[in-house]
Amino acid sequence: MRVSRLLPLLLGVGLLAGCASSHVLTGTPRAPIDPAQVRIYHGPPPGQYEEIAILNTSSGALTYGEQNKVDSVLQKLRNEAAKLGANGVLFQGTADGYRSGGVSVGGGVGRGGGRSFSSAGVGVDISPQQKYASGVAIWVANPPPADAPQTPPVLPGSTE
Repeated sequence: MRVSRLLPLLLGVGLLAGCASSHVLTGTPRAPIDPAQVRIYHGPPPGQYEEIAILNTSSGALTYGEQNKVDSVLQKLRNEAAKLGANGVLFQGTADGYRSGGVSVGGGVGRGGGRSFSSAGVGVDISPQQKYASGVAIWVANPPPADAPQTPPVLPGSTE
């Protein structure tokens, strides 16, 4: 009976652990802020900024649909950056995770105590492929307004 009570708890912990975000400090963290104040940058922001940490996250085992996966990882990057006091994330990109799935079939027949029993089971893994994302948590001294368009960085040798 103890095992049957412990199993749901262990499964829940396993699912939560699979959805965790992580960071590696590369600078000095600041006081935590509201994740809504964290802006995602697809290129270096104008002006000065300070790197705080490298961030890594995944969409989670039960996130379906490409847009939902991207939204999930971006929100998780914001949340992790906000915990470190960063007001921006310099987005590094996404990658699709390895998906192991398939169908397994198992069964068994046994006899015990003068009674016979039989059992069979079919398991199907329908969990989606996870999306992984990385970014750099940054603190921007004078962030541009939220509605200001982001300009792509000018590459050396370009004619602009």
